[in-house]
Amino acid sequence: MQREQNRLEKALIVRTPLEVEQSIKQMIAGLNEEIARLQGQRDDHIDRHPQLKQDIKLLRTIPGIGMQTAVRICALYRSRNFTSAAQMAAFVGLVPKMHESGQQRGRVMLSKKGSAVLRAALYLPAVVSKKYNPDIAAQYARLLQRQKTPMQALGAAMRKLVHICFGVLKHQTVYQSRQLEISATGGLTGKMVSTQVEYIVSESKIK
Repeated sequence: MQREQNRLEKALIVRTPLEVEQSIKQMIAGLNEEIARLQGQRDDHIDRHPQLKQDIKLLRTIPGIGMQTAVRICALYRSRNFTSAAQMAAFVGLVPKMHESGQQRGRVMLSKKGSAVLRAALYLPAVVSKKYNPDIAAQYARLLQRQKTPMQALGAAMRKLVHICFGVLKHQTVYQSRQLEISATGGLTGKMVSTQVEYIVSESKIK
């Protein structure tokens, strides 16, 4: 879809013949129809399976997780017998790895051994989460204070987002920020960004 949209934009700029422009527009319209059809099939499948519907509903209580990401995370969680949040994060390639040779020697970066498609799907949710999810926002700020690069902090945000998703699905509870829980008990101040957060979930060893 993006490729066809780019083609149309270029065609409009360079004054491509009208026939070519119309052909690209027809292609985009056809792709939109197919996307709508597939999304309808997906939604029908979810509606026929109460557990999937419940999983997605729970995931969407996490600030930063929209419908598309919730579906991907749900499919990942239900397709594998993960025993821990760390195992699920490792499957996606979101575990830190120390480079031991070359120009990057001594630097800690993501292993990237897992699914590149899933990592790409988690990038924008992590960007949103570092602003609107108080737990991830707190971690992101803390890592920057420790002189981590923005990309390292964002990688950690992606990993923590997977941990939170795992906790929500494993315990079948809606999400509540630990920062908000601390604030409610008179500790550190947390900023509420979602009225949906209702119950605290363990996030498994992410500091």
